[in-house]
Amino acid sequence: MQELSRRKLLSLATVAPVAGAILSANANAAGTKRTFAHETYAGARDRIHQRYLPNVTLTTHEGKQVRFYDDLVKDKVVTFNFFYANCENACPIVTANLAKVQRLLGDRVGKDIFMYSFTLKPEEDTKDAIKEYANMHGVKPGWTFLTGKPADIEHLRRSLGFTYPDPAVDSDKEQHIGNVRYGNEPLMLWSACPGMAHAEWIAETLSRMIRSKDNLPLVARKS
Repeated sequence: MQELSRRKLLSLATVAPVAGAILSANANAAGTKRTFAHETYAGARDRIHQRYLPNVTLTTHEGKQVRFYDDLVKDKVVTFNFFYANCENACPIVTANLAKVQRLLGDRVGKDIFMYSFTLKPEEDTKDAIKEYANMHGVKPGWTFLTGKPADIEHLRRSLGFTYPDPAVDSDKEQHIGNVRYGNEPLMLWSACPGMAHAEWIAETLSRMIRSKDNLPLVARKS
């Protein structure tokens, strides 16, 4: 396996453009407890949905048709990454590392957090191809691999920020970004990390994201 270049390794640390912690709050000058307005919360959450979380239709490795936002993301803590089945560079390394993360998180995956991997080559990666890839890496329930129409996959990739500013580099799938995006959708907290970061660190970071559910404002819990 070819050694990854320094530029590629650095690119893995690119921070997602998805807005994080953008809940608006009103607090007086004396620093009293913040109160959240329902319309402000709902509006901010909807803007993130409309701009960054498109509701495209995808197909899981089990052959189920799903909507990205409605079925996979809404009201959940999630992780995202991109791969393709015949990748010989970062993909198998990142996937193996995330498989370790899943083992560390145990039965919380599929209950408290949901992991999603999207193919970059939907024209090649059929349902059967991504299922074989998932099985090869020992993927357990709670981690879903997805394909779809090329235009929808590309729209999703750009919306989630898995892009390079240089069009030539961005079009080369062998140099695709190996980041993992993760977030708490109802709380509107989003971040990213290199997919090859230590699995223990990723698992702990995701555990904190799960625990952040307890910090949801009252209006979020009722929505």
